[in-house]
Amino acid sequence: MLRDKQGRKINYLRLAVTDRCNLRCTYCMPAEGLDWLPRKELMTYEEMLRICSLFIAMGVDKIRITGGEPLVRRDLLPFLYHLSAIGGLKELTLTTNGLLAGNFVSDFKAMGITSVNLSLDTLDKGRFFRITRREGLDDVLATMDKLLENDINVKINTVVMANQNIADIIPLVRLTEQLPISVRFIEEMPFNGGTHQVTLDWDHSRILEHIQAQFPAMEKIPDAPYSTAYNYRIPGHKGNVGIIAAYSRLFCGSCNRIRITSTGVLRTCLYASGSLNLKEAIREGCTDTDLRNRITDALLKRPKDGWEAQDTLVAQHREQESMATIGG
Repeated sequence: MLRDKQGRKINYLRLAVTDRCNLRCTYCMPAEGLDWLPRKELMTYEEMLRICSLFIAMGVDKIRITGGEPLVRRDLLPFLYHLSAIGGLKELTLTTNGLLAGNFVSDFKAMGITSVNLSLDTLDKGRFFRITRREGLDDVLATMDKLLENDINVKINTVVMANQNIADIIPLVRLTEQLPISVRFIEEMPFNGGTHQVTLDWDHSRILEHIQAQFPAMEKIPDAPYSTAYNYRIPGHKGNVGIIAAYSRLFCGSCNRIRITSTGVLRTCLYASGSLNLKEAIREGCTDTDLRNRITDALLKRPKDGWEAQDTLVAQHREQESMATIGG
Protein backbone atom coordinates (compact mmCIF):
# COMPACT_ATOMS: atom_id res chain seq x y z
CA MET A 1 0.00 0.00 0.00
CA LEU A 2 1.29 3.43 -0.97
CA ARG A 3 1.77 5.87 1.89
CA ASP A 4 3.25 9.35 2.14
CA LYS A 5 5.63 10.64 4.79
CA GLN A 6 2.65 11.51 7.02
CA GLY A 7 1.52 7.87 6.89
CA ARG A 8 -1.55 8.68 4.81
CA LYS A 9 -2.73 5.89 2.54
CA ILE A 10 -2.75 6.72 -1.17
CA ASN A 11 -5.34 4.73 -3.12
CA TYR A 12 -6.89 7.32 -5.47
CA LEU A 13 -5.32 8.51 -8.72
CA ARG A 14 -6.61 11.37 -10.86
CA LEU A 15 -5.29 10.99 -14.39
CA ALA A 16 -5.46 13.87 -16.90
CA VAL A 17 -5.54 12.61 -20.48
CA THR A 18 -5.41 16.04 -22.16
CA ASP A 19 -4.98 19.73 -21.39
CA ARG A 20 -7.44 20.73 -24.13
CA CYS A 21 -11.03 21.73 -23.53
CA ASN A 22 -14.02 22.79 -25.61
CA LEU A 23 -14.99 25.43 -23.01
CA ARG A 24 -13.08 28.50 -21.76
CA CYS A 25 -14.32 28.79 -18.17
CA THR A 26 -13.20 31.97 -16.45
CA TYR A 27 -11.93 30.15 -13.35
CA CYS A 28 -9.84 27.71 -15.40
CA MET A 29 -8.16 29.52 -18.28
CA PRO A 30 -7.91 32.79 -20.22
CA ALA A 31 -10.49 33.62 -22.88
CA GLU A 32 -8.05 32.83 -25.68
CA GLY A 33 -7.29 29.42 -24.18
CA LEU A 34 -3.83 28.08 -23.43
CA ASP A 35 -0.79 27.16 -25.47
CA TRP A 36 -1.98 23.62 -26.10
CA LEU A 37 0.62 20.91 -25.79
CA PRO A 38 1.88 19.20 -28.96
CA ARG A 39 0.64 15.61 -29.18
CA LYS A 40 4.17 14.21 -28.73
CA GLU A 41 4.36 15.84 -25.29
CA LEU A 42 1.24 14.01 -24.10
CA MET A 43 1.43 10.54 -22.68
CA THR A 44 0.39 7.84 -25.13
CA TYR A 45 -2.44 5.53 -24.19
CA GLU A 46 0.10 2.71 -23.83
CA GLU A 47 2.14 4.79 -21.39
CA MET A 48 -0.95 5.68 -19.39
CA LEU A 49 -2.04 2.04 -19.17
CA ARG A 50 1.41 1.04 -17.96
CA ILE A 51 1.42 3.78 -15.33
CA CYS A 52 -2.11 2.93 -14.17
CA SER A 53 -1.29 -0.78 -13.97
CA LEU A 54 1.76 0.04 -11.88
CA PHE A 55 -0.19 2.22 -9.46
CA ILE A 56 -2.92 -0.40 -9.13
CA ALA A 57 -0.26 -2.98 -8.26
CA MET A 58 0.98 -0.53 -5.61
CA GLY A 59 -2.44 -0.19 -3.98
CA VAL A 60 -4.45 2.36 -5.99
CA ASP A 61 -7.99 1.05 -6.46
CA LYS A 62 -9.79 4.19 -7.70
CA ILE A 63 -8.92 6.15 -10.84
CA ARG A 64 -10.66 9.29 -12.07
CA ILE A 65 -10.13 10.42 -15.67
CA THR A 66 -9.88 14.20 -16.05
CA GLY A 67 -8.54 16.87 -18.41
CA GLY A 68 -9.02 19.50 -19.74
CA GLU A 69 -12.11 17.87 -21.10
CA PRO A 70 -11.15 14.19 -21.40
CA LEU A 71 -13.59 13.42 -24.20
CA VAL A 72 -11.95 15.84 -26.65
CA ARG A 73 -9.01 13.42 -26.84
CA ARG A 74 -9.36 11.17 -29.87
CA ASP A 75 -9.96 7.44 -29.33
CA LEU A 76 -10.42 7.78 -25.58
CA LEU A 77 -13.05 5.03 -25.33
CA PRO A 78 -10.76 2.09 -26.24
CA PHE A 79 -8.34 3.30 -23.58
CA LEU A 80 -11.14 3.45 -21.01
CA TYR A 81 -12.28 -0.07 -21.89
CA HIS A 82 -8.73 -1.39 -21.44
CA LEU A 83 -8.32 0.52 -18.19
CA SER A 84 -11.62 -0.76 -16.79
CA ALA A 85 -10.48 -4.34 -17.42
CA ILE A 86 -7.35 -4.12 -15.26
CA GLY A 87 -7.68 -6.42 -12.28
CA GLY A 88 -7.61 -4.77 -8.88
CA LEU A 89 -9.29 -1.55 -9.95
CA LYS A 90 -12.46 -1.15 -7.88
CA GLU A 91 -13.70 2.17 -9.22
CA LEU A 92 -13.25 4.02 -12.51
CA THR A 93 -14.86 7.46 -12.72
CA LEU A 94 -14.84 10.48 -15.00
CA THR A 95 -15.05 14.25 -14.68
CA THR A 96 -16.54 15.98 -17.72
CA ASN A 97 -18.20 19.23 -18.74
CA GLY A 98 -20.96 17.17 -20.36
CA LEU A 99 -20.90 18.65 -23.86
CA LEU A 100 -19.77 15.41 -25.50
CA ALA A 101 -20.40 12.83 -22.80
CA GLY A 102 -24.05 12.28 -23.70
CA ASN A 103 -22.93 10.39 -26.81
CA PHE A 104 -21.03 7.82 -24.74
CA VAL A 105 -23.27 7.03 -21.77
CA SER A 106 -23.99 3.50 -22.99
CA ASP A 107 -20.24 2.89 -23.22
CA PHE A 108 -19.72 4.21 -19.70
CA LYS A 109 -22.30 1.77 -18.42
CA ALA A 110 -20.81 -1.13 -20.39
CA MET A 111 -17.32 -0.54 -19.00
CA GLY A 112 -18.59 -0.32 -15.43
CA ILE A 113 -18.39 3.40 -14.76
CA THR A 114 -20.92 3.92 -11.98
CA SER A 115 -20.32 7.59 -11.22
CA VAL A 116 -19.63 10.72 -13.27
CA ASN A 117 -18.79 14.21 -12.04
CA LEU A 118 -20.45 16.84 -14.20
CA SER A 119 -19.10 20.39 -14.16
CA LEU A 120 -22.04 22.81 -14.12
CA ASP A 121 -21.81 26.30 -12.64
CA THR A 122 -25.19 27.72 -13.58
CA LEU A 123 -28.66 26.81 -14.84
CA ASP A 124 -29.03 30.11 -16.68
CA LYS A 125 -28.07 30.19 -20.37
CA GLY A 126 -26.78 33.74 -20.24
CA ARG A 127 -24.57 33.08 -17.25
CA PHE A 128 -23.44 29.78 -18.76
CA PHE A 129 -22.13 31.68 -21.77
CA ARG A 130 -20.47 34.36 -19.66
CA ILE A 131 -18.71 31.80 -17.45
CA THR A 132 -17.74 29.23 -20.10
CA ARG A 133 -17.53 31.66 -23.07
CA ARG A 134 -19.42 29.04 -25.08
CA GLU A 135 -22.98 27.83 -25.65
CA GLY A 136 -24.03 24.37 -24.48
CA LEU A 137 -26.16 24.37 -21.33
CA ASP A 138 -28.88 22.25 -22.96
CA ASP A 139 -26.30 19.62 -23.94
CA VAL A 140 -24.98 19.42 -20.38
CA LEU A 141 -28.47 18.98 -18.93
CA ALA A 142 -29.29 16.34 -21.55
CA THR A 143 -26.13 14.45 -20.54
CA MET A 144 -27.20 14.57 -16.90
CA ASP A 145 -30.59 13.08 -17.80
CA LYS A 146 -28.98 10.28 -19.85
CA LEU A 147 -26.61 9.40 -17.02
CA LEU A 148 -29.47 9.16 -14.55
CA GLU A 149 -31.58 7.12 -16.98
CA ASN A 150 -28.72 4.62 -17.11
CA ASP A 151 -28.39 4.44 -13.32
CA ILE A 152 -25.02 6.20 -13.29
CA ASN A 153 -24.54 8.36 -10.21
CA VAL A 154 -24.18 12.06 -10.96
CA LYS A 155 -22.27 14.59 -8.93
CA ILE A 156 -22.61 18.19 -10.04
CA ASN A 157 -19.48 20.27 -9.44
CA THR A 158 -20.20 23.99 -9.12
CA VAL A 159 -17.46 26.55 -8.58
CA VAL A 160 -18.90 29.40 -6.52
CA MET A 161 -17.76 32.78 -7.83
CA ALA A 162 -18.63 36.18 -6.41
CA ASN A 163 -20.58 38.43 -8.79
CA GLN A 164 -21.01 35.58 -11.30
CA ASN A 165 -23.19 32.67 -10.20
CA ILE A 166 -24.35 33.31 -6.64
CA ALA A 167 -27.94 33.48 -7.95
CA ASP A 168 -27.56 29.87 -9.09
CA ILE A 169 -26.79 28.34 -5.70
CA ILE A 170 -30.40 27.89 -4.60
CA PRO A 171 -31.75 26.74 -8.02
CA LEU A 172 -28.99 24.12 -8.14
CA VAL A 173 -29.86 22.96 -4.62
CA ARG A 174 -33.49 22.64 -5.74
CA LEU A 175 -32.38 20.08 -8.36
CA THR A 176 -31.86 17.65 -5.50
CA GLU A 177 -35.56 17.71 -4.64
CA GLN A 178 -36.58 15.55 -7.59
CA LEU A 179 -33.27 14.14 -8.79
CA PRO A 180 -31.03 11.62 -6.95
CA ILE A 181 -27.90 13.68 -7.51
CA SER A 182 -25.25 15.27 -5.34
CA VAL A 183 -24.70 18.98 -5.96
CA ARG A 184 -21.32 20.06 -4.62
CA PHE A 185 -20.38 23.72 -4.25
CA ILE A 186 -16.65 24.34 -4.51
CA GLU A 187 -14.64 27.28 -3.25
CA GLU A 188 -12.91 29.02 -6.13
CA MET A 189 -9.21 28.18 -6.43
CA PRO A 190 -6.31 30.17 -7.94
CA PHE A 191 -5.92 27.94 -10.98
CA ASN A 192 -7.19 30.19 -13.77
CA GLY A 193 -3.98 30.76 -15.68
CA GLY A 194 -3.39 34.10 -13.98
CA THR A 195 -6.46 35.85 -15.39
CA HIS A 196 -7.70 37.19 -12.05
CA GLN A 197 -7.07 36.98 -8.32
CA VAL A 198 -9.19 34.78 -6.08
CA THR A 199 -10.49 36.71 -3.06
CA LEU A 200 -12.69 33.95 -1.61
CA ASP A 201 -15.58 36.24 -0.75
CA TRP A 202 -17.65 33.06 -0.80
CA ASP A 203 -15.91 30.49 1.36
CA HIS A 204 -17.41 27.23 2.62
CA SER A 205 -18.99 28.88 5.68
CA ARG A 206 -20.74 31.57 3.69
CA ILE A 207 -21.98 29.07 1.10
CA LEU A 208 -23.45 26.92 3.90
CA GLU A 209 -25.12 29.90 5.58
CA HIS A 210 -26.62 30.98 2.26
CA ILE A 211 -28.17 27.55 1.67
CA GLN A 212 -29.35 27.15 5.27
CA ALA A 213 -31.15 30.50 5.11
CA GLN A 214 -33.35 29.04 2.36
CA PHE A 215 -33.46 25.47 3.70
CA PRO A 216 -33.28 25.73 7.52
CA ALA A 217 -34.17 22.03 7.92
CA MET A 218 -31.03 20.94 6.08
CA GLU A 219 -29.03 18.52 8.19
CA LYS A 220 -25.50 17.15 8.22
CA ILE A 221 -25.04 13.56 7.02
CA PRO A 222 -21.98 11.33 7.46
CA ASP A 223 -19.15 11.92 5.02
CA ALA A 224 -17.56 8.99 3.22
CA PRO A 225 -13.96 8.16 4.16
CA TYR A 226 -11.50 10.61 2.55
CA SER A 227 -14.38 12.81 1.38
CA THR A 228 -13.39 16.29 0.26
CA ALA A 229 -16.98 17.49 0.76
CA TYR A 230 -19.02 18.23 3.84
CA ASN A 231 -22.35 16.62 2.96
CA TYR A 232 -25.91 17.56 3.84
CA ARG A 233 -29.46 16.46 3.09
CA ILE A 234 -32.71 18.36 2.97
CA PRO A 235 -35.71 16.36 4.27
CA GLY A 236 -37.88 15.19 1.37
CA HIS A 237 -35.17 15.66 -1.26
CA LYS A 238 -33.94 12.70 -3.31
CA GLY A 239 -30.42 14.03 -3.64
CA ASN A 240 -27.96 15.75 -1.34
CA VAL A 241 -25.69 18.78 -1.14
CA GLY A 242 -21.95 18.97 -0.59
CA ILE A 243 -19.60 21.87 0.12
CA ILE A 244 -15.92 21.52 -0.76
CA ALA A 245 -13.45 23.80 1.02
CA ALA A 246 -11.00 23.58 -1.87
CA TYR A 247 -9.25 26.90 -1.22
CA SER A 248 -9.47 26.66 2.58
CA ARG A 249 -8.01 23.13 2.28
CA LEU A 250 -9.76 21.69 5.33
CA PHE A 251 -9.57 18.11 4.00
CA CYS A 252 -5.80 17.97 3.50
CA GLY A 253 -5.16 15.95 6.65
CA SER A 254 -6.86 12.86 5.22
CA CYS A 255 -6.05 13.32 1.53
CA ASN A 256 -5.68 9.97 -0.24
CA ARG A 257 -5.23 11.24 -3.80
CA ILE A 258 -2.46 12.04 -6.22
CA ARG A 259 -2.52 13.45 -9.73
CA ILE A 260 -0.76 12.77 -12.98
CA THR A 261 -0.87 15.50 -15.61
CA SER A 262 -1.35 14.82 -19.30
CA THR A 263 2.41 15.17 -19.76
CA GLY A 264 3.11 12.51 -17.15
CA VAL A 265 4.07 14.71 -14.19
CA LEU A 266 3.21 13.23 -10.81
CA ARG A 267 1.71 15.87 -8.50
CA THR A 268 1.39 14.68 -4.93
CA CYS A 269 -0.69 17.75 -4.04
CA LEU A 270 -2.96 19.98 -6.08
CA TYR A 271 -1.09 23.05 -4.85
CA ALA A 272 2.39 21.61 -5.43
CA SER A 273 4.54 21.49 -8.52
CA GLY A 274 5.49 18.08 -9.80
CA SER A 275 9.08 16.88 -9.67
CA LEU A 276 8.73 13.40 -11.17
CA ASN A 277 7.86 12.98 -14.85
CA LEU A 278 6.77 9.39 -15.37
CA LYS A 279 6.41 9.78 -19.12
CA GLU A 280 10.02 10.85 -19.46
CA ALA A 281 11.15 8.06 -17.15
CA ILE A 282 9.36 5.49 -19.32
CA ARG A 283 10.84 6.94 -22.51
CA GLU A 284 14.29 6.78 -20.92
CA GLY A 285 13.79 3.04 -20.48
CA CYS A 286 13.03 2.79 -16.76
CA THR A 287 11.89 -0.59 -15.53
CA ASP A 288 8.78 -0.99 -13.38
CA THR A 289 11.05 -1.43 -10.37
CA ASP A 290 12.77 1.88 -11.14
CA LEU A 291 9.39 3.59 -11.51
CA ARG A 292 8.13 2.15 -8.21
CA ASN A 293 11.21 3.44 -6.41
CA ARG A 294 10.84 6.92 -7.91
CA ILE A 295 7.14 7.04 -7.02
CA THR A 296 7.82 5.92 -3.46
CA ASP A 297 10.53 8.57 -3.11
CA ALA A 298 8.23 11.30 -4.45
CA LEU A 299 5.52 10.40 -1.93
CA LEU A 300 8.01 10.53 0.93
CA LYS A 301 8.53 14.18 -0.03
CA ARG A 302 4.82 14.98 -0.19
CA PRO A 303 3.89 18.19 1.67
CA LYS A 304 1.68 17.79 4.72
CA ASP A 305 -1.02 20.04 3.24
CA GLY A 306 -1.83 22.51 0.49
CA TRP A 307 -0.55 25.47 2.48
CA GLU A 308 2.91 23.97 2.82
CA ALA A 309 2.85 23.12 -0.89
CA GLN A 310 1.85 26.67 -1.81
CA ASP A 311 4.57 28.15 0.41
CA THR A 312 7.12 26.08 -1.49
CA LEU A 313 5.83 27.40 -4.81
CA VAL A 314 6.10 30.98 -3.55
CA ALA A 315 9.64 30.37 -2.30
CA GLN A 316 10.54 29.05 -5.75
CA HIS A 317 8.94 32.12 -7.39
CA ARG A 318 6.63 29.86 -9.38
CA GLU A 319 3.09 30.82 -10.37
CA GLN A 320 0.01 28.66 -10.08
CA GLU A 321 -0.96 27.01 -13.35
CA SER A 322 -4.29 26.61 -15.08
CA MET A 323 -6.48 23.79 -13.80
CA ALA A 324 -6.56 22.43 -17.35
CA THR A 325 -2.78 22.07 -17.25
CA ILE A 326 -2.74 20.50 -13.80
CA GLY A 327 -5.60 18.11 -14.41
CA GLY A 328 -8.98 18.73 -12.73
